[in-house]
Amino acid sequence: MVKAMLGLIKSATGTALLKGKPLTQQLSQVAYVPQRSQIDWDYPITVWNVAMMGCTLQTGLFRRPSRQSRELVKAALQRVGMYENRDHSLSNLSGGQQQRVFLARALAQEAELLILDEPFNGVDQKTESIMFDIFRELKAQSKILFVISHDLSETLDNYDQLLLLNKRVIAQGARHEVMTKDNLLAAYDAPVWSIAP
Repeated sequence: MVKAMLGLIKSATGTALLKGKPLTQQLSQVAYVPQRSQIDWDYPITVWNVAMMGCTLQTGLFRRPSRQSRELVKAALQRVGMYENRDHSLSNLSGGQQQRVFLARALAQEAELLILDEPFNGVDQKTESIMFDIFRELKAQSKILFVISHDLSETLDNYDQLLLLNKRVIAQGARHEVMTKDNLLAAYDAPVWSIAP
């Protein structure tokens, strides 16, 4: 779904819009944090260079980063608690630290829409707490967050709107409207137990 939204694969039907315009026409306003499984963690790159990738659209691929870009990256890494690790190799970090680095990359981009694909998989409590604090800050800045998750836990309370999918839209709205017994049965084709009210 995310790849279709971003125009990386052809969509069977429909178009993703951001503020009334096709998303594919304003990709500079979209920051993407991929699933951990989609990243080559052995690639020899530093924390600083990963975060600096968020400024590539501003500076250009082969140009030296501007002072403004360096300040954006520094602030983003500080915000996620990874500035002290800026010279470390990405492959030497824990899963939570790696995820925070990719969030810093998205923050450095200063996009209007952040798409996060399974951002809480394999992260520790500290990282989860930092991420939700940042999500609240971004909401206060009127940024749009699109978080893909299979987690049916209490973390769903942190989102304004939910979209329940299984090859089609099952339900959309507030948690109490979406996370009903009937909707979950339709989505998972089996009863789902232990869902908090």
